[in-house]
Amino acid sequence: LPKVAEELLPGMVEIHATTDGKRGGATGSGWVLDDQGHVITNNHVVADATGDKGRIEIVDSTGRRSRATVVGRSAVYDIAVLEAKAATRLHPVSVGSSSDLHVGETVVAIGSPLGLDSTVTSGIVSALNRPVSTGDAGSDNSFINAVQTDAAINPGNSGGPLVDLQGRVIGVNSAIATVGGGGSESGNIGVGFAIPIEQVLTTADQIVRTG
Repeated sequence: LPKVAEELLPGMVEIHATTDGKRGGATGSGWVLDDQGHVITNNHVVADATGDKGRIEIVDSTGRRSRATVVGRSAVYDIAVLEAKAATRLHPVSVGSSSDLHVGETVVAIGSPLGLDSTVTSGIVSALNRPVSTGDAGSDNSFINAVQTDAAINPGNSGGPLVDLQGRVIGVNSAIATVGGGGSESGNIGVGFAIPIEQVLTTADQIVRTG
């Protein structure tokens, strides 16, 4: 696990999405896709900051802050691609395959839960091909066959990678199950969901090529 964290952290970013000029803490996580400065995150992390008064910044693992713009986003699959010139200096992460996963396999989640940057948690794949709703309820709602994990995922982890023990991204953390009142402040109960990397890469490729 230490080797996985050491390899992945240089390609991780914390995402600050500002709405109506109100600057707050981290709203999510992301990771560097390539050496062109493209960063992957969840659509719901940046959706509210895409208006005229919105602003998106990334913060790398060294604390360096830089402006990012939205290349394109998919509400249906909850994926957004950002572009940041500073990200060209970061280390792109390696990607793997969710089709090679087995239930019970150890996985690692990396992100900025609750604004705590460079946080690493571990767990197992607790289920595969779990139908999970994504997108905006009532409009672009869709179902993905998610990777389910008990690795601790909390608000702020959204958009960060779920990786295997070879340090390869096999999914993007997108949602958690909640109990009781639910809501955005609900914490981890050991049931989290990641968008399979195959869907992430397909959507990201379409966004990069067509916006």
